[in-house]
Amino acid sequence: MTEFRIGEAAELLGVSPDTVRRWIDSGRLAAARDEAGRRVVGGADLAAFARSRAAAPESGSESSSARNRLRGIVTDVVKDTVMAKVDLQVGPFRVVSLMSREAVDELDLRVGSAAVAVVKSTAVVVERAPGDKEVP
Repeated sequence: MTEFRIGEAAELLGVSPDTVRRWIDSGRLAAARDEAGRRVVGGADLAAFARSRAAAPESGSESSSARNRLRGIVTDVVKDTVMAKVDLQVGPFRVVSLMSREAVDELDLRVGSAAVAVVKSTAVVVERAPGDKEVP
């Protein structure tokens, strides 16, 4: 089973290592000790915890088949006469959307606005993280 150290778990969840430690200390997240005595979180436990703390769908999304919702902050908006490019920072990730200028204006998207990128795709490639290893 894959195990993650506190810092790795924090990075995957988009929180600080101190937050992960508090969750472990309060019993919200299960952890064990590795052979060196460091606290580690099992991959399956971390995945279950991440699912349980996933934000509830945005209002009105019950009628949408899109399941990938990434909350972030708008970091750039470039508009021309017809189209616009909106950059969102979602944790450590940059998400870019091309949309109509009209949509940007209607949503009042500006640098510093909170926004949710909704992604629906049948072609999502999943790769194993570099350096990831199975733990017996």
